[in-house]
Amino acid sequence: MLDSPSLHRRHLLAAALGGAAGLGHAKGQAPLTVAAFPLVDVIAKDVLKGWSQRHPEIRTEVISRQYDDHHTAMTTALSTSGHLPDVIALETSYLGRFSLGTGLEDLSAPAFGAERFKDRFVSFAIETARNREGAIVALPTDIGPGSLFYRTDLLAQAGLKEADLTQSWESYVDAGLQLKAKTGAYLIGDVRLLKDIIVRGGTPPGEGQFFDNQGRAQITSPRFVRAFELAQKVRRQKLDARVEVWFNDWAEMLKRGRLATELSGGWMAGQMANWVAPGTAGKWRVAQLPENTYCSYGGTYYAIPRRSAPERKQLAWQLVQELTLDRARQLEAFKSQDAFPALLDAQQDAFFDQPVPFLGGQHARVLWREAARRIPVVKMHKQHKFADEVINAELDNVLEYGKPIPQALEDAQALLVHRANR
Repeated sequence: MLDSPSLHRRHLLAAALGGAAGLGHAKGQAPLTVAAFPLVDVIAKDVLKGWSQRHPEIRTEVISRQYDDHHTAMTTALSTSGHLPDVIALETSYLGRFSLGTGLEDLSAPAFGAERFKDRFVSFAIETARNREGAIVALPTDIGPGSLFYRTDLLAQAGLKEADLTQSWESYVDAGLQLKAKTGAYLIGDVRLLKDIIVRGGTPPGEGQFFDNQGRAQITSPRFVRAFELAQKVRRQKLDARVEVWFNDWAEMLKRGRLATELSGGWMAGQMANWVAPGTAGKWRVAQLPENTYCSYGGTYYAIPRRSAPERKQLAWQLVQELTLDRARQLEAFKSQDAFPALLDAQQDAFFDQPVPFLGGQHARVLWREAARRIPVVKMHKQHKFADEVINAELDNVLEYGKPIPQALEDAQALLVHRANR
């Protein structure tokens, strides 16, 4: 179906290394560096171990920082051209800020030729990596197909079935009322999760979550109204536990069966199985999100800074390809770190057909694969992170202080219009 990535890449590597002959032997030569954040750094280090064995003349290094620190440091490095790594790992939510600037290499340019690889990735992932001019500025490595995790024992106790959760977002909230009444369990950890997915899932294809394809803020549109109204209903009915994901009280509630559902990427199954709530194995199942909403929870890209050392550009490009196009490495990262591969070829493996013990033997990876191929393209905007903060602040005003929803959305719209026009 697809040509062999290993054979193809070996030829490319040979050409690149031949063109860089003598560089690796230079005394005091700076190492080929990859800047990454936790878990991604582990995968990068594994790849570089193999690279170093094959190319001992080339020193390599992974520079690892905590998630927010990493992206802050990369923002500074790209804007000042100081301390630039050769390869940068970027999380999806930050991609808009970087891709719409001028700090990243145009990988569609003839020197790189990334366009020839576009059909090897799930469509939404590679299209998200395009800048305003349509050029690819990063290659995806992993994605997080969204799904609904639910406790089968709590649903049975409440007299509910999966369809009661997935028919619509309104039925999901109504099921939460019954779950709370019959089991005492909360429907969800925090209403922000619900708000986020309704907003994201209702985004028109080809537009942004907060801005349309002309860069105009869309905060007063019906999907934001619906998201805020359902979030308000959940909070008023005390259906959310008001705990944030990854905090101790959230983990404790999962362990004790106090949370009936979780909206997250497929990787959450591995997180719960390995350290969050291993004692709940067999009690969870997954389904597609309500209303067959398809979206991604996170994901990772690799890019090359435009002003990084020119003599190492081609080596960096070959490394990016090894980090993203190697089927075996993608599968290994999926098995070891729950990094669901963006590479289509890696999704065609018997591992996807194997049952997931934590999910009661459910063949969940097939469900995630289906979701991955149906996720629409959502354009990133350079103000994405800021817009997310503004929306969350206004949601707090609605939930905590009773601010009318129309006024909250209008205020958020006005602020984003002002910011976008600066």
